[in-house]
Amino acid sequence: MAFSDLAGKPAPSSILVDVGKLVDAYYSGVPDPGIPGQRVSFGTSGHRGSSFQLSFNEAHILAISQAICDHRKARHVTGPLFLGMDTHALSRPAFQTALEVFCGNGVQVIIQKGFEVTPTPVISRAILSYNRARTEALADGVVVTPSHNPPEDGGFKYNPPHGGPAETEVTRSIEQTANLILKQGNRAVRRIKWEEALRSPNTIQQDLLGPYVRDLELVLDMKAIVSSGIRIGVDPLGGATLPLWGLICETYGLQVQVVNQSLDPTFGFMHLDHDGKIRMDCSSPYAMAGLIRLKERFDIAFGNDPDGDRHGVVDPKGGLLNPNRYLAAAAWYLFQNRPAWSSKAMVGKTVVTSSMLDRVASSLGRGLAEVAVGFKWFVEGLLGGSLGFGGEESAGASFLCMEGTPWTTDKDGVILGLLAAEMMARTGKSPHENYMQIESLLGRSFYERIDTPVDPEKKEKLGKLSSERVKPRQLGGEVVLCVLDRAPVKNAPIGGIKVVAPNGWFAARPSGTEDIYKLYAESFIGPEHLKKIQQEALLIIQEALESHQGE
Repeated sequence: MAFSDLAGKPAPSSILVDVGKLVDAYYSGVPDPGIPGQRVSFGTSGHRGSSFQLSFNEAHILAISQAICDHRKARHVTGPLFLGMDTHALSRPAFQTALEVFCGNGVQVIIQKGFEVTPTPVISRAILSYNRARTEALADGVVVTPSHNPPEDGGFKYNPPHGGPAETEVTRSIEQTANLILKQGNRAVRRIKWEEALRSPNTIQQDLLGPYVRDLELVLDMKAIVSSGIRIGVDPLGGATLPLWGLICETYGLQVQVVNQSLDPTFGFMHLDHDGKIRMDCSSPYAMAGLIRLKERFDIAFGNDPDGDRHGVVDPKGGLLNPNRYLAAAAWYLFQNRPAWSSKAMVGKTVVTSSMLDRVASSLGRGLAEVAVGFKWFVEGLLGGSLGFGGEESAGASFLCMEGTPWTTDKDGVILGLLAAEMMARTGKSPHENYMQIESLLGRSFYERIDTPVDPEKKEKLGKLSSERVKPRQLGGEVVLCVLDRAPVKNAPIGGIKVVAPNGWFAARPSGTEDIYKLYAESFIGPEHLKKIQQEALLIIQEALESHQGE
């Protein structure tokens, strides 16, 4: 992983994006669908790109929006579409484009009143609330966001009627249709003018934030947090959760101080990430340096990314908690403090998330659901209640309501932040202290992710590695228990390989956006053992790729 001398320092004005030029490029840029990098491409969280790179322009959003309308028609989704957006500079232009297309296709669209920003979990919750007790005319949604990506990026993701990220077959279909529309010059797009969309009876402005805030007491012990008098610090990182906090304080009377109320599309108030770029990653100690420096002012503090689906928890004793550690503490706490949850409700994690969650689940007598990378794999379990909690190492998670009903089927960084306050209120210990207790009982984890450059050819081969190709007998001095190229749940491809031993493992997966591969590794023996696993993993991967060089 590349590190910059500027990591953790305030962003200099010289690197701030020119918002005017960025938006102009959104409208004027003409992508070439014959170039792979300029096509519509849905990753694990929708289509992302930049107007400067001709990968996120109005042409893309026209095509994607029309493809979603075609998908809705084919799947008989006839209810309203909830449309939200975050605070990235390209989000509002793309929101307007999408609304023009949705209204042009006769789709009823529900948006936050005043055309204000709307976090991802608010949209997911709105979809589930609308569809509750309905069997037809179901709602779905779109959130215009590139998540924690840099200010020059845009993003666009679709949530079907189950409220969570769309399944692979759905995104593949939308992607293929959108690229065909794009290739044909967007002639198939049905669109009305912005002024007509504003006046259209299909554009419905509602308060979406209020119902979400009022329902928080269904998923969290808000009374315990209030009565404890815990001082809470919040940094929305210039994102869509900012409007929520005034409502939350007004509704519940929490002692919350929002340390940064800036809404600046350049995100010039940010501290630079590890590579010297502006990135609103609330799990990064560099990007979160501003809040970390204020940790002594609060009993607990946390931040969210621009669309509010990720969390970063800071406490005075532990600083910014590594996401894996907080996920373990959250699961440990929740399954001992939600008596109405089914005794069969399981702990959910992705294949690259810490195995401390495996140990937590086993210790509590709960089943473990290990899924492929992507929150979409938790949707069915959270919706049906077979999962009490689902979390991924990139600081995304959600969990059931107190009574065991679904809260959201997409990630919710707001409730994960407030859960840290509930944990303190009811246990008298910070999340860091709760995690240290877990380690004292279940062993100490040493976990690290390394990003390694790789050429496109080897990157493609890495994503196709199978357990038939990779057959090490030992890892870190221990007998290999299994080699996985598919997740235990749903038998879904993991897009790489995972090798597991009794006290350690590694997984290697190619990045979806860069010419790198991600090496995840964990040891429950010690840091030297972790290094040994990492060294052996690099050799195993290198041998596997070189042995198939001619394929």
